[in-house]
Amino acid sequence: MLRCNMSNVLSPDLQDDLEDILGNLRHARRNEDLGRLALLTYWEVRRWARVARQEALAAHAARSITERPAASRDEFLAVVDGVIAELETLRQRLH
Repeated sequence: MLRCNMSNVLSPDLQDDLEDILGNLRHARRNEDLGRLALLTYWEVRRWARVARQEALAAHAARSITERPAASRDEFLAVVDGVIAELETLRQRLH
């Protein structure tokens, strides 16, 4: 029972980290900074997801960068948009 309850709430530190990551991703996305988006998605999102025990998100973030190269800039941005949407959904669900 305790495990179930804990998985639906983030610690204040994890909430703050999530807000920071989302803010950084949104800023890099607005500026279409592809290098920064790749760095944030692969390192920061993946790290945060592992700490928050969101293994599916960690795997998704890693796959989005390493599985296969994007054929175009637009395809890469669409993949990153998917990661951002997943983070926003998770933030709403766990707050």
